[in-house]
Amino acid sequence: MMDSYSFLRPWLFNLDPEKAHNLTLSNLDRARRWGLLQCVIKQPTPDPRILCGITFPNPVGLAAGLDKDGKHIDALAALGFGFLEIGTVTPKPQPGNPKPRMFRLAQAQGIINRMGFNNDGVDACVARVHRSTFWQNGGVLGLNIGKNASTPIENAASDYVLAMQAVYEVATYITVNISSPNTQHLRALQGEEMLRSLLGTLDVARERLSDRYGVRKPLFLKIAPDLDTDDIHLIADLLLEFGIDAVIATNTTISREAVSGMEFANEAGGLSGAPVREASTQVIRALKARLQNQLPIIGVGGILSGADAKEKIAAGASLIQIYSGLIYKGPALIDECAAALKIS
Repeated sequence: MMDSYSFLRPWLFNLDPEKAHNLTLSNLDRARRWGLLQCVIKQPTPDPRILCGITFPNPVGLAAGLDKDGKHIDALAALGFGFLEIGTVTPKPQPGNPKPRMFRLAQAQGIINRMGFNNDGVDACVARVHRSTFWQNGGVLGLNIGKNASTPIENAASDYVLAMQAVYEVATYITVNISSPNTQHLRALQGEEMLRSLLGTLDVARERLSDRYGVRKPLFLKIAPDLDTDDIHLIADLLLEFGIDAVIATNTTISREAVSGMEFANEAGGLSGAPVREASTQVIRALKARLQNQLPIIGVGGILSGADAKEKIAAGASLIQIYSGLIYKGPALIDECAAALKIS
């Protein structure tokens, strides 16, 4: 499969990045329906990890952003991921930011995107989850939720509650995304006053939903790499105070230090891939030091090899997620990372 992807990648990289993204996913769907994926994808050896009461078949997950609407769940699951996270979904459909809004920085193995939570709305996503074989068979599926661009930041909590209510029944866990740089003012929710208010509101809402469905779904928070130590300590303390179950570190970065002078480096948006690896790992280390194993960390950001995956675990993560690495390395990266993290 690595050889096949190496052959296809130059052709895909000649296409507009967003067009290549959509074309690749559509073809993955076809390959799964025709039974081809099962023939060419090497499935990772089972390596279950238990986190927040969830058994993850292996520690390598798909990060949010690749399948925003849950349109490709079964095809992506066939690649060998231990878990999938889809979204970010918002209460109402929205088109996202104007195109072009995705750029490759191939020299640095990076991607800049300013998609802006483009999605069909949470209800459409939930309907697709219900139809997926992966979900019906009990696959581990996280739902990543956000606010609509048209919702004032002071009213953001209402959007998160609406989205949480909609996904609660189908989600294995729910991730609250407050760290995308592509929705205006969203990262302000990482500040003490707004974060305390948001987490308090979500805590109350989750208790009501727990009573309604008879199950308490784990709630994760996804944070940015562009935080100083004081910010990280503050967020860690609030996570513990409000009973958040895990933290995902990290989202994309607004820093361009690692890609200065490269083509597309000055495009607005979040930078992912290899250039964010070290910043993400530093946040994980700081979280581990502050949390003292009281709350698990999921590491994401710049994982393009098994060695990168091991680095995230060594820094303090319990699981990892990948996205940009798939663009540069292909599906073989999943098995490579799973093998590197295999507990003997």
